[in-house]
Amino acid sequence: MKSLHFISVFFALLAICSCTRTGYHVFSGYAQGGEYRITANLNGCTVRPRDIDKHIGDILTSIDTTFSGYNRNSVLSRLNDGQAVTPNEMFLKLLRISEDYTELTEGAFDVWAGPLFDIWGFGFTRDSLPSPERVVQALEQCRRKRILNFNAIAQGYTCDTIAAYLNSIGVKDMLVDVGEIYCQGRNPSGRNWKIGIDTPADGNNSPGAELSGTWESDGGCHGIVTSGNYRKFYVSNGRKYAHTIDPRSGYPVDHNLLSATVIAPTATDADALATYYMVIGFDKAREHILSRTDLEACLISSDSTWFSPGFRGQP
Repeated sequence: MKSLHFISVFFALLAICSCTRTGYHVFSGYAQGGEYRITANLNGCTVRPRDIDKHIGDILTSIDTTFSGYNRNSVLSRLNDGQAVTPNEMFLKLLRISEDYTELTEGAFDVWAGPLFDIWGFGFTRDSLPSPERVVQALEQCRRKRILNFNAIAQGYTCDTIAAYLNSIGVKDMLVDVGEIYCQGRNPSGRNWKIGIDTPADGNNSPGAELSGTWESDGGCHGIVTSGNYRKFYVSNGRKYAHTIDPRSGYPVDHNLLSATVIAPTATDADALATYYMVIGFDKAREHILSRTDLEACLISSDSTWFSPGFRGQP
């Protein structure tokens, strides 16, 4: 649901080869416009793999029918169309989290900014290059909370929801990849999970093809999300328009931060914060990260790469 996938996962092949011997199992398929891959250690788990697979599918279906702007029958689509809908518990929970982030970021993160993404061609429509008058109109719609777009947080929430289910049935070692990532415990070889950070260069459209660094877990619970402007943009009259829109101004951002990789306690938090950092730019993002003891990050700008002091990894 978010723009594109920016993180590549190491040990995927190892997980496949080791499933039978170690108790690890891989669940995979298609959802939210891309592939998902979940590697989980089922040792000690009494639920059959096929039942786990079905439940994961049910979670993904429930999220699609709740948050998808492309599913015309989803809760979100019907609300955006002005229909009388009673939001379900999942919808209300993510809306509360999102609005908390709107307050925390002073409006730089805003799921009610759907009209802005639409008029710039990065939402649920194909419009582009709006006039200043249309930007003003869209900003007014945002203030009136007329159109929702959960793309900046829903994939992270999906990771956490699947991870919570796996924890509930006794799984402690896992990597959940639905475009954004949640990891916990160890990989099939008994080592920490490692995540590669893609180089944010135009034309680098294959995750893992070119890396700017890696992050290594410590066995704890972590959400890992990268947001960037190098894969979703368009060029008009020689100018590049990136998909990161500042909800406060109504216009695409114009700074040198190319990607932000965030490691947070949950993938939901990492998803929202990665979007926030792409809005506010390199200097303010670094300042915010350094003010928090529960976050690590890698920021890549057009002229430098910065790793937070506690970042477990290497360039």
